[in-house]
Amino acid sequence: MRSYTAAQIRAAEQVALARVGDPALMARAARAVADAVTARMPSPVPGRRAVLLVGAGNNGGDALYAGATLRRRGMAVTAVLAVPDRAHPGGLAALRRAGGRVVTADHRDVPALLGRADAVLDGLVGLGAKPPLRSPMDRLVEMAARAHGWQIAVDVPSGVDPNTGRVDGPAFRADVTITVGGMKTGLLLADEFAGEVLLAPIGMDPAQLAPEEGHDAIVVTDSDARTLLPQPTASDDKYSQGVVGIVAGSAQYPGAAILSVGGAVRLRPGLVRYAGPQAAAVLQRWPEVVAADEPREAGRVQAWVVGPGMGTDGAALARLRDVLAGDEPVLVDADGLTLLAQNPALLADRRRRSRCTVLTPHAGEFARLFGDLDPADRVRSVRAAAVRSGAVVLLKGHRTVVADPSGALAINTSGSPWLATAGSGDVLSGLAGSLLAAGLDPLLAAAVAAHLHGRAGERAAVAGRPGASALLDLLH
Repeated sequence: MRSYTAAQIRAAEQVALARVGDPALMARAARAVADAVTARMPSPVPGRRAVLLVGAGNNGGDALYAGATLRRRGMAVTAVLAVPDRAHPGGLAALRRAGGRVVTADHRDVPALLGRADAVLDGLVGLGAKPPLRSPMDRLVEMAARAHGWQIAVDVPSGVDPNTGRVDGPAFRADVTITVGGMKTGLLLADEFAGEVLLAPIGMDPAQLAPEEGHDAIVVTDSDARTLLPQPTASDDKYSQGVVGIVAGSAQYPGAAILSVGGAVRLRPGLVRYAGPQAAAVLQRWPEVVAADEPREAGRVQAWVVGPGMGTDGAALARLRDVLAGDEPVLVDADGLTLLAQNPALLADRRRRSRCTVLTPHAGEFARLFGDLDPADRVRSVRAAAVRSGAVVLLKGHRTVVADPSGALAINTSGSPWLATAGSGDVLSGLAGSLLAAGLDPLLAAAVAAHLHGRAGERAAVAGRPGASALLDLLH
């Protein structure tokens, strides 16, 4: 799946407008919104109440035309105009012809109307607006939040940046968002405001944009993961299927080695090598692994994972230096990231030599590595970090974001709060390292690993199985 910026959607809209015209596009959008509303109304639909929050421009027009359709289906519809002199004239006329009521935002009945509404439609601002909302739209959104009816956003919830998902001040918290033309990147990152997202193509196809306009981000799906996961053939042997090396664990954190190695083993590479002080514990849990005490003694690999629970002392730094000095792709996680922040020349050398590096920080580690970038502004900051470091950067979180130095972006939409547990990231590092060793593009290796990791977290939540160890049994 692909997502797009507001500018890319507008470019696709211009192509569609030239082909079918504005009335046809708006009618299709309005029908999609009205269908989503009536699908959620208890039977019978006639007599149910809808309130439209209407701003200026086409977004408000879509809401007004949808309201006219709902009125013809028997619902009582009231439009609340935030900017009366800039309301879409065609949509306003259509609603009035259908018998809808129109009031301004300062009307005394607005709180009561919202309180009685079975559905509240948000058509306040469109793709061109940036948070924060201005008055009276901010006040209308706050009143809508106290309503008990279905909250339905047209295209993008008002107050949410369509490109980044950032919110600054009040924002409409939708149960459902009907997004028009193509998925907006901000909706993927602000799912707590977007709710369930329904795509209404309405004859627009952003995928047909010129290559230089392209798309903004990709989302790995279950089908993508199945296609991209390496599958052995009759001619394969253990060396041709990918050999991954894991440097992890310490006397203080022995479990990190077991979990990281386990993540690698579960993705069925040809061979997993372990190098570190927990060889005995790793072999007891994973007897198929080949173990050594140090990376230089481990043998040849196609990719390394270094850092989970390995400590930050001199011995750990020496192991990190050994791994980074090689030419193989290297994924650095956890303590390895702390050491990189303390020794930035190591990463600079990888960039100078154009060697593939993948960094997998959580927000705190990201701040240590890239102190002037805001991890809350996930899209811009991760892209900037990837360009600066010359590495693929995976920023963990409720919505994990991955970027490479070219600006390519992936957003992970799988997952569960059950992943917020000690050792969960160690499993993820092993998954991604295994895929790197198998030869996947580094951005895709990180994105597929994040997707599979998220799905395992979802299964853990359903099964009621806490702890990172459970993830290893639920990776399928």
